[in-house]
Amino acid sequence: MNFQLDQDHQMIRQMAREFAQKEIAPRAADLDERSQFPNENVKKMAELGFQGMMVPQDFGGAGLDTLSYVLVLEEISAACASTAVTMSVNNSLFLGPIFKHGTEAQKKKYLPDFAAGKKLGAYALSEPGSGSDAAALKTTATKKGNKYLLNGAKNFITNGPHADAMIIFATLDPAKKHKGVTAFIVEKEFKGFSVGKIEKKLGIRASSTSSVILDNCEVPEANRLGQEGEGFTIAMVTLDSGRIGIATQALGIGRAALDFAAKYATEREAFGQPIAKFQSIQNKLADMATQIDAARLLTWRAAVLKDQRQNFTKEAAMAKLFASEAANFAAKEAVQILGGYGYIREYPVERYFRDAKITEIYEGTSEIQRLVIAREVLKEISQ
Repeated sequence: MNFQLDQDHQMIRQMAREFAQKEIAPRAADLDERSQFPNENVKKMAELGFQGMMVPQDFGGAGLDTLSYVLVLEEISAACASTAVTMSVNNSLFLGPIFKHGTEAQKKKYLPDFAAGKKLGAYALSEPGSGSDAAALKTTATKKGNKYLLNGAKNFITNGPHADAMIIFATLDPAKKHKGVTAFIVEKEFKGFSVGKIEKKLGIRASSTSSVILDNCEVPEANRLGQEGEGFTIAMVTLDSGRIGIATQALGIGRAALDFAAKYATEREAFGQPIAKFQSIQNKLADMATQIDAARLLTWRAAVLKDQRQNFTKEAAMAKLFASEAANFAAKEAVQILGGYGYIREYPVERYFRDAKITEIYEGTSEIQRLVIAREVLKEISQ
């Protein structure tokens, strides 16, 4: 693998970094404090083509590769993790499955507006009683003529309160477990659809998260994504790509924590010299930097494998697992380096500390990632 970015990738990363630091970073703390959805950030990202990066230009997207997406998302994440996950969900969890599994009619109907940032998408798999055990979902879909009636509730839906449409998973027959799960493209205007409780969260507070209520929600047959019973496979394939996004979000958070802590250590003096001269601080910075770089390489590898149309299930899980744990380590050490100042909101590391935790949980917990990785390792050995 060539670790040197080509000129195009370097240019897009630099452009994203300048945009993120100038337009997004200055308002991140205020958005977090007020739990305010980053509407202006989303609009500006849409103008730059960041809301539909991997969608072909024929469908209104930027037509870029996954590595470009990762490079941009890291910069957005380093500036504001809440804005980053809003972008990530629209790109990977909403547009991704429609482009990969949708009919031509579905692509023409949904991709252009959502890729251009005129509308926002979401992904609804988790339920109050089934998070990691996605095959045990209880939301039902009943065929009635040329439509389906969906009944149930989804929770922890990122972008939920602001989404114009979302991919929703329901079962045609709970007894069939994963074989009954079917995917649907559900618009917020569909009869029987409503947004439920809006969550108050530890971190990524500017990202909107809610439950979704489906009460005989009427979904046209034309909005079924894939065939009946293919929903579980669609969900899992989609999460492989989504994990690259969350690994990148974690990478951005961790890098921001490292950068701030390193700069602070060169300016803060104790015992007559900058604390960066103390070996204990240098050891922390060294460990943080090593883990962040390793996370970046794992994430880039998964992205490149996806672009090469190779299997990347194991690599995406490895990237997500390692990057999320590296981000939490870096954020914790950054707080320690700042000492008491790291614990107050005047400095951003306490936000990094809060934002980092969710990356170990959503789109597959660290425990689930280890199961996925082990399964793939054992599969390789048996071949």
